[in-house]
This record gives sequence, structure tokens and C-alpha cells, in this order.
Amino acid sequence: MSASPSADRGAPGRRGVALLGSTGSIGRQAFEVLTGDQQFRIVALAAGRNAELLGAQAAIAGPAAVALADGSAPELPRGTTIERGAGALEALATRDDVDLVVVGTGGIVSLRPVLAALAAGKVVATANKETLVAGGHLVMPLARARAAERAVAGSGDPLASPLGWLRPIDSEHSAIWQCLVGEDLATVERLILTASGGPFLEATADELAAVTPVQALRHPTWRMGAKITIDSATLANKGLEVIEAHWLYDVAYDAIDVVIHPQSIVHSAVRFVDGSLKSQLGNPDMRLPIQYALTHPDRRPSPAVAPDLVAAGHLEFRAPDEARFPALRIAREAGRLGPRASAALIAADDVAVARFLNGTLDFQGIPRLLEAAVARFGMTGGPDPDLDALVALDADVRSAFAAPGTAGRSAASGTP
Repeated sequence: MSASPSADRGAPGRRGVALLGSTGSIGRQAFEVLTGDQQFRIVALAAGRNAELLGAQAAIAGPAAVALADGSAPELPRGTTIERGAGALEALATRDDVDLVVVGTGGIVSLRPVLAALAAGKVVATANKETLVAGGHLVMPLARARAAERAVAGSGDPLASPLGWLRPIDSEHSAIWQCLVGEDLATVERLILTASGGPFLEATADELAAVTPVQALRHPTWRMGAKITIDSATLANKGLEVIEAHWLYDVAYDAIDVVIHPQSIVHSAVRFVDGSLKSQLGNPDMRLPIQYALTHPDRRPSPAVAPDLVAAGHLEFRAPDEARFPALRIAREAGRLGPRASAALIAADDVAVARFLNGTLDFQGIPRLLEAAVARFGMTGGPDPDLDALVALDADVRSAFAAPGTAGRSAASGTP
């Protein structure tokens, strides 16, 4: 039986949204966009430990249900129920009154609700990297199957594309997605992901060896959560995005480039076989890609301010230095090795960043730990891992590389 979003089944009205990870950096900005647009109705919210903010959001949005992973239940409006337990995110993502699931949670915890939502005919907009880096081989076939069910020649249906079902929120992937609208994928020659270069673009090897967490958290252009800010400083984030691009756009790794662009105005670009280069520009503001994922294929007024090219002055581009920032190379190699290696990579990156922030690993130790995890867990043969195998692998990597005297964070935990 063909799956179809509930917005297509009933009378015209507001689209029901489940926002997973509502209290994190992406979640807070998504909440702002959703509550500022009357075409959406937040029917479900999920958070990790921030009960106070979850309660405040529930008071504003009046959702039917919320979920909290840890801590005491927040004060909730009348009529709002709370979900608990391992299946809470999946339960919210598959509710009958949900049309669109927005995923702002971190960790492999998000993979199960994403798969369940797509299977139930829900559109998914995601900023969660594990969804594709670890589980792209599971998620994209499902998104393509949903698109095939909607494919009618000449219909112009946005859900006839896999990207209509699995919508990227990352600014770089949103930029590529926007550049590809109306284009024949057979005419794409290369994808070009831009990277700010982080705060240490000009740092020497000796300076990198002495980097502190406080320094690494001072991103020059973006204001983001701690994890992604450190990933930007090491360029690991860009390596993970290369893997995501491979799955999202079905493009070979050799056709995906990374270019350093310190101004963060050009968010990524596509080069076509005729030599044309198409890019998307915007100020460093995540509300714009979040909104585009929500309203695609429509464009609506946004709280984001458009870039002023005269004020921006010159736009600089350069090749990344993989000798000083080897995480980019390590991630690309993991992607080529396959899902087991890329799943080990992203679990190890979570551990490495946490250890750097708590002082048990130096900055240059982050790529060393990534390379060790890929070598130890990513070289084994056999079939691609299913969901349960990915969860087990995630737990094994965390246990193997946790700081001495500590336990690795559970594979079922997230960072909403």
C-alpha cells in the first residue's frame, strides 16, 4: 500500500510536526521557525535532559505529547501527555497527527525513529549526522522507495524525489539541494562543499598541539552547539558531510570536493558538465535552511537576513590542508570503506570531542582516535550492518575509546 503524508489525506489545514531534540541548538531554532509560521502545528516535542526548557516550549506550543530521556517530568499544559522509555521517539515520530518529523537530536538514537517515520509515510527533515553517516544504506533505499510510489510523469510532486522525503537541514546540504532543484542529476559533474576552516585556519602544527577547548569553541562565523563547533575546528564535520553527500545525492566520493571559504557566505555549490557553477549564498543563520526543509518546494518570508554582497567585500576560497587537519581525509577514507567504518568513525568522533572538552584528550588526539577506531572496527568484512548491528557497533566503539576509568556513553543516548 502506498504511503502518503497525512497532510495529503485530510482537509486543508496546518501540518502537524514532531520536533525531536527541541532544546538543542538546532531544535531551538527550529522551534522559533515553526511557531512563527501558521501553516505548522507542533504536536510533539522531545528533549534529552532540559526539562525546564521543554516545559517552556510546551507552554507556548501546546503539543499533544512530549518525551524526555532523563530527569523529572516538566510542568506541562493540560492535555499534554509524556512519553518515556526506549520507544518514545519512535512513538512521537509515527503519530497519526504528525506529517513532518524534524530531527535535531544527536547520536544513533535518531536512526530508529527516522526509519519508522519514513516507513509510516512521514516526511523527515534532519540535522542528525548519524542518520546518513552510519545509516545511509538503510535510510536512502526507504526514501527512494517512498519517492517511487509518488513518481508520476509530469506531476511536479516534490515527494516524487527522495529529497522530498529526507530533507537535509545542514546549511551545506541545503545549499546543494537548492542548487539541484529543476536540474537533471545526470548533468552534475561535481559537488563542492564549503567549509569555514574554523578558528585555526592559519594555525601552525605547534599551535594546534596547544589548542584548548575555550579556543576551539570560538568559531569565527557560526554560533552552534559545542560538538559541531569542535568538529568544525578539526574539519571532521566536513568529512562527515562528504559521506552524507554521497548518500543524499548518490554521487561518488571522487566527485565530492571540499573548499575552504572563511566568510561562510557561499554555503556550497554544484558544478555541471557544461562548466556552469551554481551556488547558494546566505548569511550564517541556520533558520534559513531549517525553514527551507520545512516549506520545500515553497519559499516563504524568513527571519534570516539576506547577505549584502557589497558589505561582504571579497569572498575567499582555498584548498583544505589535510596534513594539519587529517580528520577530513580519515572521514573520506571511512566512507569509501563502507557503513561499518563510517559508523565507527562517527561514534569515535562523539567520544573524541567529549574527551577533548573534558581534558582527557588533546586537540590533535581527535583525528588520531578517529583513525584508530576506523582501523579497529571498520576493516571487517561481511554484509552491511542492520540497525541492531549499528547500535551494537556504536556501543563497542564508545566502550573501546572512552577515557580511562569512565564508561562509554550509551548508544541509546542522544544530545538533544
